[in-house]
Amino acid sequence: MRKLIPLLLALLLATPALADGTLDGILSPADKQRLLQFESTMADALRQARAGGDAADVALLDRLLTSKPLPFDEAFDPTGPWRCRTIKLGGLLPLIVYPPFKCRIDDDGAGWFLKKLSGSQRTQGRFYTEGPARLIYVGAGHVAGEPPRRYGDDPKEDQVARAERRGKERMLLMFPEPQYESKLDILVLER
Repeated sequence: MRKLIPLLLALLLATPALADGTLDGILSPADKQRLLQFESTMADALRQARAGGDAADVALLDRLLTSKPLPFDEAFDPTGPWRCRTIKLGGLLPLIVYPPFKCRIDDDGAGWFLKKLSGSQRTQGRFYTEGPARLIYVGAGHVAGEPPRRYGDDPKEDQVARAERRGKERMLLMFPEPQYESKLDILVLER
């Protein structure tokens, strides 16, 4: 048995660490499905936006999406104020670009937490690491004047997004199949 213990320890240390399943336990089946279908949703939303959107708005969208994702490394600190704008693709209208609003990211000890502070449609939620250059945002929407919700309070207001760093001081949160109006929403955070 004493000879077996070092062998078992060596095998245990040689295997890759497994995810703890925390995010998997939080997301609803509908939001898991949205993330699984992200690529096809994005392609369809971009097709609709490029086919019917204003040329200047399509050019802005293309500029935002052509940059390659950067890692979320220790040199990147997202905490503090951000300008943020929503871009809605597909669905009721091909492409809508809203003016900038105010957002803020804080580290509350459990990780990064985003709040959209102005505008009529707001969100707040937490980021989870999916990989070195991708986070998953899990939050909930609310209308200005209403109390903020948490994910799971009301399934119609739950939000999930793929978050990527697309510049030194730019992040894109891409919401596939949001509950209302569009095929894909992009929340662009810049500072």
